Amino acid sequence: MRTGHPALSPALSPPALTSVLLSPRRYRGLTLVLTFLCYTSYHLSRKPISIVKSQLHPNCSALGPNPHNDSNSSTWCSWAPFDGDNYKELFGALDNAFLVAYAIGMFISGIFGERLPLRYYLSGGMVLSGLFTALFGLGYFWDIHVLWYFIVMQVCNGLVQTTGWPSVVACVGNWFGKGKRGLIMGIWNSHTSVGNILGSLIAGAWVSSAWGLSFVVPGIIIAVMGIICFFFLVECEWCDPEHSVTPGSGPLSLSGQSSMDRSDSPKEPAEEPEAISFLGALRIPGVVEFSLCLLFAKLVSYTFLYWLPLYIVNVAHFGAKEAGDLSTLFDVGGILGGIFAGLISDYTGGRATTCCVMLVVAAPVVSSMLIVCGALVNGPYALITTAVSADLGTHESLKGNAKALSTVTAIIDGTGSIGAALGPLLAGLISPTGWNNVFYMLIAADVLACLVGPSSAGLVLAEIKIWESKGSNRDGRGRERRWAGGQHVLVSG
Repeated sequence: MRTGHPALSPALSPPALTSVLLSPRRYRGLTLVLTFLCYTSYHLSRKPISIVKSQLHPNCSALGPNPHNDSNSSTWCSWAPFDGDNYKELFGALDNAFLVAYAIGMFISGIFGERLPLRYYLSGGMVLSGLFTALFGLGYFWDIHVLWYFIVMQVCNGLVQTTGWPSVVACVGNWFGKGKRGLIMGIWNSHTSVGNILGSLIAGAWVSSAWGLSFVVPGIIIAVMGIICFFFLVECEWCDPEHSVTPGSGPLSLSGQSSMDRSDSPKEPAEEPEAISFLGALRIPGVVEFSLCLLFAKLVSYTFLYWLPLYIVNVAHFGAKEAGDLSTLFDVGGILGGIFAGLISDYTGGRATTCCVMLVVAAPVVSSMLIVCGALVNGPYALITTAVSADLGTHESLKGNAKALSTVTAIIDGTGSIGAALGPLLAGLISPTGWNNVFYMLIAADVLACLVGPSSAGLVLAEIKIWESKGSNRDGRGRERRWAGGQHVLVSG
């Protein structure tokens, strides 16, 4: 069909189509919503494994006699190869196949994310992640009982899921400045918990009837979201396709120049800065400290993510679906914690102090009060992976080179992912000795997150000194004293 309307012109690329439908000032909101939905689908596709574990090795004696023969075997309803006494170790192997691949891939992903168009990189990763998630579930329908198949699917999925976090943080960081970044990203980062909740509910709907659908349906969802992302995501403010001279040009040209540079302008286009190196990103003040903090914080969070439903089944003797639904309380707390952490850090200006205080308070409640624990554990986790990463990726030492954002994000989250891999592994090894020992391990990790993180490098002390200096520069009416023109000038505070 031929028409003169630009939205139907075959020459227009997906971002150009978006520019027809939305005014430029609405790109920011569109980017926030799209990246939220994209990463919600990432976590939605990660959650089913924790829900399905209790179905792969259920309590068969509670289901009555074996309908297949007269045997009284207690594992007749289990799914081989998870029907042996070592099923917890095998579940730990499944978790680590994904998490180790994710941790290794994350350090590489940020480098690719800086050098490839984020829209293509993110969309391709989502479609592939949907494929591998669905293939894991198809093992149920294809009656596959070999461990290596499920391990390979987990490894492949872990690698392709590393495309998500550096890409979405870079997109949001490109559109939002540092003003109220903590609050905005605290709200936006609730996609992690929303994805976990939706993943639990979707997986729980089929876990007792056909657990393969618990993976196939989330796989379809993330793949569809990847296609939507491809057609509508605009990567950055200076990649606004409405500034492009050539119809149909994407967010970035093949030469790497932004569409703003190619617009009709009397000024010469500025030379685009080179992407920062891995070692260069490590030299940014705070990157190493917050990376170590996230390592232990993510260890705690991901242990709950992968083992909480099984713990509820074993200790409270709930069914698989009920345990999955109850485990969402931890993620509800995570939503509230991320928002409060962002709000408090914006108000006080103390990202490091906010993280440390929440981690210290979290230690006594790790083994109880799921909502409170989720808020206190996931609050620092959310703050570090969003606002802190974005702040460090646009640090003043970079002199305006925003290309560090993806690499810094990948380093911090990649280090955290090492902890995410260790947590479920340790839980699988320790749980046979008693669940109390697992919680002792989580409490120790929570304390270490505070000790080896920002507080160890004096970042908390530095923030306290800034607050003290601001307080001493105010008069009795709360007005701030600033030095200007050789004298103190009072500014209303």
